Amino acid sequence: MTWKRVATAVVLIPFVVGLVLYASTAVVALALTAVIVLAMIEYFALGDAIGHRAYRVWTLICTVLLVYAQWALVQVGKLQPLSEDWSHTLKYFYFTIDFVQVVFFVFLLGIAGLTLATKRPMVEALPSASISASALFLVAFPLSFAVRLHGWAPNGPRLLLFALVITWAGDTVAYFVGRAVGKHPFAPILSPKKTWEGAVGGFVGSLLVGVAFSKWIGISMGQMLAMAAVGNVAGQVGDLLESAYKRSAGVKDSGTLLPGHGGILDRIDALILAIPVVCYYWILFGN
Repeated sequence: MTWKRVATAVVLIPFVVGLVLYASTAVVALALTAVIVLAMIEYFALGDAIGHRAYRVWTLICTVLLVYAQWALVQVGKLQPLSEDWSHTLKYFYFTIDFVQVVFFVFLLGIAGLTLATKRPMVEALPSASISASALFLVAFPLSFAVRLHGWAPNGPRLLLFALVITWAGDTVAYFVGRAVGKHPFAPILSPKKTWEGAVGGFVGSLLVGVAFSKWIGISMGQMLAMAAVGNVAGQVGDLLESAYKRSAGVKDSGTLLPGHGGILDRIDALILAIPVVCYYWILFGN
């Protein structure tokens, strides 16, 4: 199993690094959309396992709109002050409307319409709405912040890569440290193989990434260590959160697309919280 994990990582990591550093935010948004859609399909399958059938098509349409909304916010942030000949309505729309909120409202309207018009048994109304909303809110929404981080912040591509690398390093170090010296269970109910030794090792691994990135990005060591710390903790919580979903559905992996790792959702679970936490840390405390 270990060699499959390593082989998959060797193939995927250079591609992802090149995409993040050298592609435009629009291309990153397109690639991210594909990843999120695959992860959402796996999430829907977890819902199916417990009898909760999502409104798949509508939720995926809103997922695409959500990523587009994050990209649109990046573009608005880059606009120069509007000239006086722009109408008041356009000024208000571009600089006041939160596109992400609009997508959530459109999603709500769609769910209302589908619930009232569907031919599904009424006993499925609440489960269908619940699994659809949770998929959008717990998977698509937090991952969509990768677009905002890539396009908005100074050194955006490097900061996004930093969020990815602290997660990869934390996962990898935690895995090997846990296998080598792990003795004390970290979350035995959710993930019996995780240990406190592995969790601490992963945390230290992320801090080392913060040290390495500090000089490259040109951000103070303290800021990078703080971002690495909160990003790692968020990533570990995200990992356990996905484990809870799988336990609830009674499955070991969310899918089989990635040899040695399971499904897409298994591979990106830590990023679901790590990316928005790093993004918001930079918004609140960065330059």
